[in-house]
Amino acid sequence: MEGGGRVSWVKCGPVVSLFVVLLAVWLRSPDDAVPSDRLDAVLSSLLRAEGKVGVNDVAKPKVAIGFGGCVDLIVDAVMLLNKISLPPTDQPLHHNYIENQVQLAQSFAYFFAPGAAAERFMLNDTLFRELVEASRDLPGNRWALGGNAPVMASRMATEGCDILLGGSFSPDFTDVLSQHITVAGNVIEEPDIHLILEYPSGASWGQYTSRRANRYIVHSDDHNPYLDSMAEFAEKLKDFEPDLLVVGGLQMMDNFPFLAGERDALLSRLSGLMASSSPSIGVHFEMASFVEESIMEDLLHYVIPHADSLGMNEQELPNLLSLLKGSNITVLSDPNPRVATVLDQMREVYRIVNQRSKDGSEESDTYGAKAKPLTRLHVHTLAFQAMIVTRGSQWKNTMSATAKASLTANRHVCGSDAIDPSKARLIMDDSFSVSRQEGSQRIPLQESRPVSCWDEEDYEVCVAPVLVCTEVYQTAGGGDNISAAGLVLQI
Repeated sequence: MEGGGRVSWVKCGPVVSLFVVLLAVWLRSPDDAVPSDRLDAVLSSLLRAEGKVGVNDVAKPKVAIGFGGCVDLIVDAVMLLNKISLPPTDQPLHHNYIENQVQLAQSFAYFFAPGAAAERFMLNDTLFRELVEASRDLPGNRWALGGNAPVMASRMATEGCDILLGGSFSPDFTDVLSQHITVAGNVIEEPDIHLILEYPSGASWGQYTSRRANRYIVHSDDHNPYLDSMAEFAEKLKDFEPDLLVVGGLQMMDNFPFLAGERDALLSRLSGLMASSSPSIGVHFEMASFVEESIMEDLLHYVIPHADSLGMNEQELPNLLSLLKGSNITVLSDPNPRVATVLDQMREVYRIVNQRSKDGSEESDTYGAKAKPLTRLHVHTLAFQAMIVTRGSQWKNTMSATAKASLTANRHVCGSDAIDPSKARLIMDDSFSVSRQEGSQRIPLQESRPVSCWDEEDYEVCVAPVLVCTEVYQTAGGGDNISAAGLVLQI
């Protein structure tokens, strides 16, 4: 498992990264001067923006995070598929869940070519065990701490927070967690394994070539869908008195074969937990890869009304927006959207969620709680980070938080807390339009001030470019690390 040995590096990350920038300038060849100078300038400016705000070391922020966790087995996707002699399909297809090798090939091909992240439940437990066994002796395989909640917890603990983590883990699992993480949940003998099929940009599988680096995740998890740590987590939450409550990992429920009424009952209890938190506490919900329409509708009913902050990627944003507008789920969206497209989608989500909150302000749920307005929305893409934050809300330091999220994207994917500009590139446009509407303002990317922030209506918008890692170590867990890092500076 990994992550524990890199804690000390993160705390001095900005200093080390600045040293790397200066070293790169000194060693640079004349032919590289123009592009490298620009990368160096953007990196230095992002580091300065991140460093404007620190985490209080005396009164550490307290964050409660649920639910679940697993062990990730990370392998090269193409290498694994070749080892099990799975031939490339000539029919890429979306499947809600995986029952056999044919569906695995079709589903993988569907997401692999555009380079879109995906996660699927594997109903065929025998096939899943065969995949795991085949992965164990693959060259370059790695075991890592997995699950949305533990990954976010580890990042926030590394950044200086005290954490209450809700999940049922094995003793080996808890042994590698930071000393700043307290676990609330049952002890299990064997952790669930999630298989992470990673691939770089330009990888080939038969006739398919990936447009960007990403991952395809499969699991046959029968612990995490039940949120079985929720009761103990709720009990410890009372004395922990967090500054922030984070909910994630609910995609484990997607297409899981619950008995009739089981999922509703679990989400109703979760809704009660979120609703019972103090109004002064921020509640963040981290989206994930959902393909079952009924669970998305459940989230709109039970979870999102009690969250005032949402985090998601470029696939999950249009998916949520489509459902909010009464349409079907969008399984696959543009993996490299333009800034204007994302901002317009964010504005719509912000408007619709808050209108729903306002319309339901006179109504209370089962637990007597009213819907919270959405005051923070963070979308992370390969090329840039974007945030919308309501002016006057409890969320602070939006510019620095956006910069930190951007830098964390590179740190996690490259697997190094010191950012090396020679292993990065900018793919965000030199200037971007703030909207797809005709005549919208264009904002240039300024190397000295790469985080662009401006006011609209009742909120502030911030956009920051990402120094996209060109030597990928790991994409899995990227969104969780990015969201967690952005939240740290805003509580």
